[in-house]
Amino acid sequence: MWKPTNQPATPGRPAEPERPSASNAPTSPLAIEPAAAPRPVTTTTSDQATIGKSLVIKGEVTGSESLYIDGRVEGSINLSGNRVTVGRNGVVAANINAREIVVLGKVRGNLTASDRVDIRSDGSLTGDVVAARISIEDGAFFKGGIDIRKGSGKQEEPKAVAASMPQEPVVAVRA
Repeated sequence: MWKPTNQPATPGRPAEPERPSASNAPTSPLAIEPAAAPRPVTTTTSDQATIGKSLVIKGEVTGSESLYIDGRVEGSINLSGNRVTVGRNGVVAANINAREIVVLGKVRGNLTASDRVDIRSDGSLTGDVVAARISIEDGAFFKGGIDIRKGSGKQEEPKAVAASMPQEPVVAVRA
């Protein structure tokens, strides 16, 4: 029992880093504390906001971070460079514009993604999808149209191939 009381009260461990930097003793504690404070902040590689189960938002949602929706959103969501995830409890009646959109809950509105749209097995989407890639798992509900648009870098190669091929009308898939 004497050892636990001695360990927390022992200032010997912080004094050990001061010994190597004895020439800068007044500045070393200041240098260590500010360096330690930003580290937890900078270790978060992706910022994500969350709309909880009991929250209801009506209007326009914009920003520069990813968003997880477990509540209710009505209006429009524009997070063009980020991910929007509609959680299992999420109910969205809005058009969504994002880099990546994952649907686990219910969405009623059009989705525009610069990268991909994933509709998971418990997800429900009523609306049109415009994306470079789309994934619809077994058991998911989808009613709407799909427009696949490739990125600008990838689009040049198919144009050269398409020029030599006969042109056919593009058909939108409705499920």
